[in-house]
Amino acid sequence: MGGVAALARELGHDVAGCDANIYPPMSDQLAALGVQLDSGYRAGHLDAAKPDLVIVGNALSRGNAIIERLLDVRMPYVSGPQWIGENVLASRRVFAVAGTHGKTTTTAMLAWILEACGRNPGFLVGGVPENFGVSARLGGDDFVIEADEYDTAFFDKRSKFVHYRPTVAILNNLEYDHADIFPDVAAIQRQFHHLVRTVPGNGRLIVNAEDARLAEVLAMGAWTPVTSFGIDAGDWRARLIAADGSEFAVLRDGREAGIVRWNLLGRHNVMNALAALAAADAGGVDAARAIAALADFRSAKRRLELVGEREGIKVYDDFAHHPTAIATTLAGLRARVGRARILVGMEPRSNSMRLGAHADELAPSLRDADAVVFLQRPELSWDAQRVTDALDGRGRTAPTVDALIALLADSARAGDHVVFMSNGGFEDAPRRFLRSLL
Repeated sequence: MGGVAALARELGHDVAGCDANIYPPMSDQLAALGVQLDSGYRAGHLDAAKPDLVIVGNALSRGNAIIERLLDVRMPYVSGPQWIGENVLASRRVFAVAGTHGKTTTTAMLAWILEACGRNPGFLVGGVPENFGVSARLGGDDFVIEADEYDTAFFDKRSKFVHYRPTVAILNNLEYDHADIFPDVAAIQRQFHHLVRTVPGNGRLIVNAEDARLAEVLAMGAWTPVTSFGIDAGDWRARLIAADGSEFAVLRDGREAGIVRWNLLGRHNVMNALAALAAADAGGVDAARAIAALADFRSAKRRLELVGEREGIKVYDDFAHHPTAIATTLAGLRARVGRARILVGMEPRSNSMRLGAHADELAPSLRDADAVVFLQRPELSWDAQRVTDALDGRGRTAPTVDALIALLADSARAGDHVVFMSNGGFEDAPRRFLRSLL
């Protein structure tokens, strides 16, 4: 929604907004754009602003004070995805990036490739890509958008991405998530099928060749040419030169097309790169130039972002919120740091995490961590001790962020890598931990 606000501002609208929790980096970006931000969802925010149109985010439900006021006084309203589709995307060639994991990084990566190759793309990313410093801009004829499968709004329960009508769609991967709205993985597959139905015959589907669930989606029907990618299978492949994924050869149709040397880590980021390269190729970008552009790619903030080093201890902020993402992120870091200790502070914040949908998978996903402190907030509907007990003495729980920081600070020593994992603000835990090392 912060990106939507930025696009509306760039189109010349006066924009104000409110949210339950406002924190960097998005709060800083919106303040710089002159967007007024109010905390909380009070009906008075609407009365004071007297907006011509209200763009409603999907976090708000019936019963919320501001939604009830919106309906009672019959203010014009629309969902964020519908507004984007009608006001930003309709006149542009759209590249949509869908998948359970890697959407933000891959969207940022594809936008950077197009930028480096002179295409001046517009984009909307669910984070702040460091190459651009903003999460959204209008750009020119091309537009790259992070295409989320989460539902659209309280009045529109379709997935957001059905509003985007892409010419090129990346299907990066598909796993069970969003347990608050999807009963099972088949329900998510049905939504991905709906996305596939919106891609024209003269467009392109870029599909992970290693994902069996995506193969099942395509089996429901596909009317668009498919380009596949995967490290070991597909039209675009990779041969790892460095075990940590920091250097790899790109193979196109079995022939080496170039070598990527970059600062990113992990098998998952190699897969993200292959998807972005295949999508750029579908958009007419020269493969050699696209591969060369990745050397200068800097990921979005909070994707294993090194926030600082003190007393020989490196501290990272990471957005991982699903067991697969946690496992692949830590595996990439392990491949980079070797036998150095990795300590993890974990906040189970997503709806799926809080509902316990991934509880049994969390301990295995943390296998590369030497120590884990798990935040056991009162609103967590299950006992995090079941995760820490499965970590063979490597796990502890903490009732507050202060206690979590204190436990990690007591354990950390020179040479350690401390990773804070949450898809929320985490009460600024990484930077507070860094300050505690003084």
